[in-house]
Parts: sequence; structure tokens; C-alpha cells
Amino acid sequence: MTVLKSKLLGAACLALLTLGACASVPSSESAAITMSADTYTVEKPLTDFTDFILVKTGPSPRIVSMDEAINVLSEYDVVFVGEAHGHAANHIAQSKLFAGLYAKNNNIALSMEQFERPAQSVLDAYLKGDIGEETLVHDGKAWPHYRSSYRPLVEFAKANDLSVIAAEVPANMVSCVGERGPDFLGSLSGDTRGYIADELHLEDGPYKDKFFAFLKAAAGHHVSGNLSEAEQEKQNFYRYAAQVSRDDTMAESMALHLKENPDRKIIHVNGSFHSAGLLGTPARLEMRVPGITMANVHPVMADDPSRPSFTQSDLAQGEYLLLISPTPKRFVQMKNINAFMARTRGEIDKDKCSY
Repeated sequence: MTVLKSKLLGAACLALLTLGACASVPSSESAAITMSADTYTVEKPLTDFTDFILVKTGPSPRIVSMDEAINVLSEYDVVFVGEAHGHAANHIAQSKLFAGLYAKNNNIALSMEQFERPAQSVLDAYLKGDIGEETLVHDGKAWPHYRSSYRPLVEFAKANDLSVIAAEVPANMVSCVGERGPDFLGSLSGDTRGYIADELHLEDGPYKDKFFAFLKAAAGHHVSGNLSEAEQEKQNFYRYAAQVSRDDTMAESMALHLKENPDRKIIHVNGSFHSAGLLGTPARLEMRVPGITMANVHPVMADDPSRPSFTQSDLAQGEYLLLISPTPKRFVQMKNINAFMARTRGEIDKDKCSY
């Protein structure tokens, strides 16, 4: 997949972003990255939860400044910015990258996993000023933390008259694929058929292997119970198809936009799994737009913010790593997990298959 243009170049510098400002710290350009076994450690702390460190991947990974990263990323057709959903530093970095790429080339669009395709008309109406933010959030089915996480991206696009692509498949359609398999697409017609990608790419390969490994390892995601081995394999395949329905739909959404705007660049934000290693969504975009150049910025939560680290395997996830502080544990006691599941059952049910 040489057209993915995953060229590994070196550079040096550090970017620190806070909620109030973005400032490069010259003295940190010499911050060392040491290696022990397969772990790299940065001898520079993440000073608060909004701090981040950008690392250029390659045989000799180096800290780089935001400006330097933007200079390189501006050469790509599509820049993916993976995220740890809701992480302040991750979202600040997204906003700074978007603004920086716009400064290099103002013919750029924002593509978002966080808006589903049926919301495109609502999103367009908001960008034109025909509706207010409350209507966008409600009628556009914006994510619960839209105002704290994605408002800066959308407002930047609105202020600069840029397109925003509602790239994602509706969540209840994802549920349908997970319950009924990829044949579900054949039951759709009319406008609803256009809410999900025309084709799902379900072939064997590293992305499928990675997803199946995730199902096996992640508590609450693997198939269990009294199912036979064949039934378990079938359900796992359906779950993979559901995941791919997101990747293919986001990829197709961008491909269609580029077909209408052939000279345009795109910055796309999604959960980090979708773009890690340029698998998932990027690979499916390349299937639709052969020769397209793409880069990925991949977040890595550091176990120890005082000495942030990353692994050899992390280096394969993107052209840049975004080192950020870990998020607090969601739960410590099982009783709290059970209480959470009980009070959010209604929200989960809203996304059940309804077609």
C-alpha cells in the first residue's frame, strides 16, 4: 500500500497546548527520548491534562513542534486525527491542526465521525446561519460532549465558510449490521439506503485480525454464552461488519466530497481505532480514491505523565503520535459499573436496530 505515503522523516521540537494558548517551548527541543526494550520514554513531563507532545515517528522518533507537523501534513490530501473521545488535549490538538492546515491551504473541508449522514442538511443549515446551535445539537443528533469537544472545529469551519462532512452511518444501522450481518444492506431502499456505504469491504487482512483480537481481549465485547463455535464465529463476523460499516461509510463520504471537489484537502476526525496504522477508514478511502495521499495523527495515553512513553508498536500507528495524559478510571467497583449500566440502558436502547 505504497500510495499511503507513510514516509518516516525526523525532526525536533515540542508543542505544548493549553486551553488558553498554544506555545512552543524552545528549551524543550532538546528533550531526550530514551529507549529501553521496546519502550521509548520522553524526558519531559506533560504538565497538565491539556498538555500534549507531538512525536514524529520513524527509526529515530523525535519531538516536533505543531508548526513543523503542520508543514509536513499540509502536503497530504487527507489528514486523519485519531482521538480518545472527550480528551481535552486531543481536541485542542485537533483544533490547532485544523487552523494550521487551513492557513497553509484554505481549500480544505472538515470531515467528522461525530455527525451521521442524515444530519448533513442540519449541519449545512447551521453553517449558513439558518439555525442556532441548540437546533444543531438536537436535530443533528450531536454527540453529548459536542460543546466541549467539537464546537471549536465546527465554529472554525463556520467562520471561514468551510464545508463540514457528516460522514458517519446512523448508529441504529450499525446495530442492524451487527445483529443481521452485511445482508442487511439489501433490505434498504430509498433515502435510507444512502445513509450507509454502497459497499462494505470485509476481506481478511490486518484490520480484521486487529478487530478480532480486540473482541477477544476487551471485556464485554467478546461473544459468550451457549453458542456453538460456528455461531460465535458468525456473531463475531457480524460485529466486524458493523465496525466496517462505519469505516466504509466515512470513507465513502469523503470520497464523494472529493469527487465533487477534486482539488480539496480534508481533515478527518474519528476514534483512533478507525485510522490507526492507516487501516480501517483510510484503507477504505484509498480503495475508492486510488493514489490518494494520507497521514494519521495517533493519540497515545501516557501511563506516567511525568515521564510519558510510547512503544515500538505505537510507531506504526501514524506519521505522528500525540502523547497525552491518561484519563481517570471510569470505575473502581463492580457495583458502580452495574449502576451505570442500569441508568444508561435507555440510551443504549435508542440505538437498537429499528429497520
